[in-house]
Amino acid sequence: MSNRSTDALFQLLKSLEKSEKRNFKLFVKRNSSTEDMKTIQLFDAMDTISEYDEKQILKKAKNITKVQLSNLKAHLYKQILSSLRLIREDENIDLQLHEQMDHARILFNKGLYLQTLKLLEKLKETARSYHQLTYLQQALFFEKKIEALYITRSIQNRAEQLSEESDRVNAELSKVNELSNLSLRLYSWYIQHGHARNEKDIKELKKHFENHIPVSANGLQNFYEKLYYYQSLCWYAFIRQDFLQYYRYAQKWVDLFAQHPGMLQTETATYIKGMHNLMSAYFDLMNHKKLRDAIKKFEHFTESKLITQNDNNRLLAYQYLYTARINLYFLQGTFTKGLRMVPFLEKMLEEYALYLDTHRVLVFYYKIASLYFGSGDSEKAIDYLNRIINQKADLRTDLQCYARLLNLIAHYELGNFELLEYLIKSVYRYMAKMENLSKVEEEMFAFLRRSFHVGAHALKPEFEKLYNKLKNYEGNPLESRAFVYLDVISWLESKISGVNVQDVIREKFLKGKRGK
Repeated sequence: MSNRSTDALFQLLKSLEKSEKRNFKLFVKRNSSTEDMKTIQLFDAMDTISEYDEKQILKKAKNITKVQLSNLKAHLYKQILSSLRLIREDENIDLQLHEQMDHARILFNKGLYLQTLKLLEKLKETARSYHQLTYLQQALFFEKKIEALYITRSIQNRAEQLSEESDRVNAELSKVNELSNLSLRLYSWYIQHGHARNEKDIKELKKHFENHIPVSANGLQNFYEKLYYYQSLCWYAFIRQDFLQYYRYAQKWVDLFAQHPGMLQTETATYIKGMHNLMSAYFDLMNHKKLRDAIKKFEHFTESKLITQNDNNRLLAYQYLYTARINLYFLQGTFTKGLRMVPFLEKMLEEYALYLDTHRVLVFYYKIASLYFGSGDSEKAIDYLNRIINQKADLRTDLQCYARLLNLIAHYELGNFELLEYLIKSVYRYMAKMENLSKVEEEMFAFLRRSFHVGAHALKPEFEKLYNKLKNYEGNPLESRAFVYLDVISWLESKISGVNVQDVIREKFLKGKRGK
């Protein structure tokens, strides 16, 4: 992980592209003053260093004193944002609507209230086109204020019309708010806990979902009402590991943008997240063909201006694109091929460390560890698993548990039996404390304990016993996470047949293709 300073100004400045830096300097020089010239000196000084260091900055910007630095930094930060606002305005509907509202207030303050009303009407029309209810609400409040202060005679029955319109918008906003709250709470639950672990979790989720889903959820009209409704059902199904329902609502989420193409520019990041969930659903359903097709479609999308000209969208898209590619390697049993991506992933994780959330980084570490384990390099797998195990953040307890479980198996593969005895007790205590032990996990722990006391010649029958027991749990929703995170069945088949686990999965993939 990068140890680069998180100084806000330095971080913002380093995120600028060449064209944005050039535009900033032109912006500042339009109304240059002594202070503005000093901010350019500060800008240039910070632009030439790779790590934030005040001593280096003051050494390079000789006309700036240490006392002035704090105020100049604050001024420079605002100027950069102002310059970015000018060149990014056409790309963002929020900025356009905000500007229109600013202009309306300026006209109102000049006493030109009829011109203000005319501009507000245009603003409302744009807001309706892009389902921007909060801006619509602001415009309506402003209109009511004007009508209460002046006799405009702009439209007959104006008061009744504004009141009805306000009630309608408020009702829509209320429903959107309820659904977005539900979606956020469900996603937060998953980030904290992972998949539902037992019947108790299932009941709590069901109760939570039913208590917060709006009564009129089936009669949805607004784009955002449908979006948050599909998101909520998507998370609800995913947490319960109902992967068919997960796929169904991820598809509806993505299809919503096809029905409202104008919203793709406004909600690009949300579309990216929807595609990520759709590709994840294909992986969970082991549908390699649809996953491969979705990846191709998504790769094409990442070449569009919506991605290439927006830092946030580009970072999100690349995270999910490479996650999907790794998942396809898993399904196809081409782990060694997938390892070619690791240097790039490491570079991405280092370069964008300041912008990546911890949860996403941990997921990448687990997937990289799985690639190494699947290709037969247990030592490298352990290196990446330790990065998860040593992480102090209270995120994804299920990921923490399976990192520890895969770590055990990797040490078992390396024959580290003395260390394993300690690790098994430690992991067992961790998982029992988290109430996270499933039947599959109990069986695996029992096997690992027994294997210490069995000679190498007698291990194959033990592998076969465990294999037969675990096969009975396939298809059980509450046990399926064990097979999603760790393909235990294929690992056992590899031990029984004496071949690499990668070859076992590859053969299954090829056999599946031949059978179609």
